[in-house]
Amino acid sequence: MAVSYNKLWKLLIDKNLKRTEMAQKAGITGNVLGRLSRNEHVSMGSIEKICALLDCNIGDVMEFIECNEKRCD
Repeated sequence: MAVSYNKLWKLLIDKNLKRTEMAQKAGITGNVLGRLSRNEHVSMGSIEKICALLDCNIGDVMEFIECNEKRCD
């Protein structure tokens, strides 16, 4: 299983927010933003800040995906 933040990026488009704006307003670091961009694990604290900013639930910003030959490193 791997994590995907594609839902987060789609939500940012819907809310007309840039990734860096979201990071600044949510109070997360550039390092966390980079990890999100690479679909790497981040702390629940960071996810909580993002969800609070966007007024959404965890399932609205991330999901677990099955690994297969085409997806997952």
